[in-house]
Amino acid sequence: MFSKKKLVTVAAAPAPGLNAQALLAKAIANPYVGAGGAAFLFMSAALILVTLMGDPKAGTPVVRISLAKVAAMAAPPGWREALTADNPGGTTLSTDTFRLSENPLGPGAAFGQAVITVPGAQAFHAADPLPPAPIAGLTAQGSGGLLPIIGPGGKTPAQAYARPFASNGRPKVALVIGGLGLNATATRQAIENLPPEITLSFVPYSDGLQGWIDLARQNGHEVLLEAPMEPVDYPDNDPGPYTLMAQAQGQETVKKLEWLLSRATGYFGVTNYLGSRFVGSDSAMTAFTGALRGRGLAFIDDGSAARRGGGLPRASADRIVDDQLSVEAIDQQLLSLEAGALQHGQALGSGFAYPVTLTQVAQWAQSVESRGYQLAPASALTTRR
Repeated sequence: MFSKKKLVTVAAAPAPGLNAQALLAKAIANPYVGAGGAAFLFMSAALILVTLMGDPKAGTPVVRISLAKVAAMAAPPGWREALTADNPGGTTLSTDTFRLSENPLGPGAAFGQAVITVPGAQAFHAADPLPPAPIAGLTAQGSGGLLPIIGPGGKTPAQAYARPFASNGRPKVALVIGGLGLNATATRQAIENLPPEITLSFVPYSDGLQGWIDLARQNGHEVLLEAPMEPVDYPDNDPGPYTLMAQAQGQETVKKLEWLLSRATGYFGVTNYLGSRFVGSDSAMTAFTGALRGRGLAFIDDGSAARRGGGLPRASADRIVDDQLSVEAIDQQLLSLEAGALQHGQALGSGFAYPVTLTQVAQWAQSVESRGYQLAPASALTTRR
């Protein structure tokens, strides 16, 4: 349920001595106020949506539209000045944002069909939502929560939750951006600013994880869940209490993995977080991939497990695009990713939700298809091996 709260109020008190007719005549004659009236009609549609939504809680996902973007739309010149000119010291406009939703929207919600276009920028992706999770028949209750299962007729979560894709014959370039869910600002930026073809992966320890996944799917992104795995420098580098350990018994690996998988629904597969020691263990990887295969999930790794199969949908990143955190280095890696796609027909990159990574990837994604490539979700590059 959405609570109702009016977040933005714009008011102008009439000057003393003016009656309604005189005030109306003055307003019509004033070009700035005329522009302000047009702007008021322009903003009223957004305000109708605002009244349906609730106060956002700290750290939970919200859909946000920047007033800077509103200003870039087709509002008449002088709209901002007109709305405040007759109200000195009163309500002011700021470059803050409207918060339009506290919780993920349900199936068929009107806002899920909205398209907000900003000239010269990517369209807001709420018009291209993926089906809300969980999808009927693809979950079963586990000890810690819902777990993915293969549904009737053999339909798998890997198929159902992947973003649909149709190849146009061009070299395919895919990118996974990980580490999402812990930092609210970075997570919103990735969900709202990156095109929906870019796959997003989330940390299982995230607060409000299901809300983030729901919001990502509302914006068209397919989602991976990160599985923390033992690195060679463990415990100095500790991925957390549910880290999958290389020397653990298979039953213990499966038990930890099921806890991780029960944190949320809506992901089509799992990706590794660290794991340089874990992926080197035959017994550990056999238990891990066997459990994923039994639940109909895909496994996409950052390149460290490229030699591993498992009989499930698989893909491995060809390069990590932000090993070096500089604009020049990231841009070069993205161009190298294109070169790999040109040579092999497809290429998969992996990156982390660093601010510089999100900025450069967003810029790169706007032009990559103009250079003859097709931006694809990571699921489109998976093969069973």
